[in-house]
Amino acid sequence: MNHYVLIENLSKVFDTRKGPFVALQAVNLSVRRGEFVSIIGHSGCGKSTLLNLVAGLTQATSGILLCAGREIAGPGPDRAVVFQNHSLLPWMSCFENVYLAVERVFGRADGKAELKRRTQAALDLVGLAHAAHKLPHEISGGMKQRVGIARALSMQPEVLLLDEPLGALDALTRAHLQDELLRIVAASGCTTIMVTHDVDEAVLLSDRVVMMTNGPGATIGAVLDIDLQRPRVRLELASDTDYNARRAALLAFLHECQGVAAA
Repeated sequence: MNHYVLIENLSKVFDTRKGPFVALQAVNLSVRRGEFVSIIGHSGCGKSTLLNLVAGLTQATSGILLCAGREIAGPGPDRAVVFQNHSLLPWMSCFENVYLAVERVFGRADGKAELKRRTQAALDLVGLAHAAHKLPHEISGGMKQRVGIARALSMQPEVLLLDEPLGALDALTRAHLQDELLRIVAASGCTTIMVTHDVDEAVLLSDRVVMMTNGPGATIGAVLDIDLQRPRVRLELASDTDYNARRAALLAFLHECQGVAAA
């Protein structure tokens, strides 16, 4: 299916005490199955709003929003979200946090042994089998985010939605998890849509980068193809001409938007 996630003429208006606030308008985008798409733009441009619409966490004011040919009318196990805050339950172990999601999705069909197998497989995928029985306060911030990713992937979603999942991490941990995401997404085969502020992250991970104009009334200003060969190796890309050209194109767009906002 060429248009696995399809967005047509989408708008989102919030009712506020000061009147209607147009967050998004005339947004059109199609995402292919298995594609990794990043959404980038300045703060307030509606990146997270657009992701929440695809997740079904909020409803569009107008327009068409489809996943696998079906209307997105609310949250569903076919779309899993990882937020910047890992949102782990502090009294549950890593294994129990993931198991909770597995049980919710597969509990009616699978026995406990299969639920445990699914949980362990998800932790194995993110390299956290050794920390399965640790509590969230006993592991690092990067490991917590990996548990969040494991929890999302344990539901076997068709679409993985990432809302700046690495934004709160230090630079070295973030770089390591970016490399892990490359591996994890390749292994899972998920269609992935990620919100980010990080230009280097967007170019490293993505097949395409969606660039949002400034809000209010934000829309898609341009879409940049990142047709770099996979698998991608960070150190090799640092001196790659094509990589740096795409990075420069993203920076130029963001700089132009910043100039418009200041005018």
